[in-house]
Amino acid sequence: MPPRLSFEWLHACSGCEIALLNCGERLLGLLNRVEIVHFPLLMDHKYRGWGGGEGEVNLPEAEIGLVSGGVANEEHLLVLRAMREQCRTLISFGTCATHGGIPALRNQWPINEALRTVFAGQEGKDLVPTEIPAQLDRVYSIDEKVRVDVSLPGCPPRPEMILEVIEAQLERQSLHLPSKSVCETCPAVRTGKGQAAVRRFLANAEYDPEEPVDRMRCLLEQGLLCMGPVTAGGCGGKDTPLCIRARVPCRGCYGPVRQGGNQLLDMMNALASNGIDHRGIVDRTSLLRFSGAHGLLRPRRHKI
Repeated sequence: MPPRLSFEWLHACSGCEIALLNCGERLLGLLNRVEIVHFPLLMDHKYRGWGGGEGEVNLPEAEIGLVSGGVANEEHLLVLRAMREQCRTLISFGTCATHGGIPALRNQWPINEALRTVFAGQEGKDLVPTEIPAQLDRVYSIDEKVRVDVSLPGCPPRPEMILEVIEAQLERQSLHLPSKSVCETCPAVRTGKGQAAVRRFLANAEYDPEEPVDRMRCLLEQGLLCMGPVTAGGCGGKDTPLCIRARVPCRGCYGPVRQGGNQLLDMMNALASNGIDHRGIVDRTSLLRFSGAHGLLRPRRHKI
């Protein structure tokens, strides 16, 4: 009997699953070795018993389970716990699962305020649907709710890395995910003399389109807020990181370099150590746009 794979998505956009499909012929080779027993985005497989009694969720057993997306409501939590119970190895699949991702930006507001904003209507009318599952107080990464065996960040993860992670589990081999920052793998030229302040990314970086990226000056030194120093690398494989390859600053989508890191605080420290005035950053919380879970983004206190 071939090893069984189970896929599930929670508070996500399906970009991670599309990245898996982008593996091309290598994916066909994987499919010859495994049996996919649950994959809601690609095959019709219902949660047997869902809604039939106290929110029961029945999922098939699997050797490997991959879950994308964060945990935002009671249904997500029930499905995630069922995946954890039925899968020998559970992989958090993509930055929404590992660090909250873009959906965790919701954590800046109390849930009732967020719902009123999303379902805004005429004054005096409550337009929040009663049919949607009960919302949690914030968006959680999946490791905040269940034990996770492997964390694979990325928005989305690089297709080749997805296969490498799955194949390593099938072969029961140790896996070494990238541990360097985007900055450490960036070929841009650093002179050690940057701008005194950072500016919003509203203008193009200075570079010659006819020259390779390793002739371009460091974007942070150009005064653009590049989060390469505090963001985990791996998006470009062994080549230039993808944002830098496009001549734009890193936005931080792979989450913090170090486990438990705080991209906001780490970036403030990086700017200060380079003599850059951090007060020019208009919205500091945007530095947590991909990593607002783990209690890092919280509702703001209103000044009295």
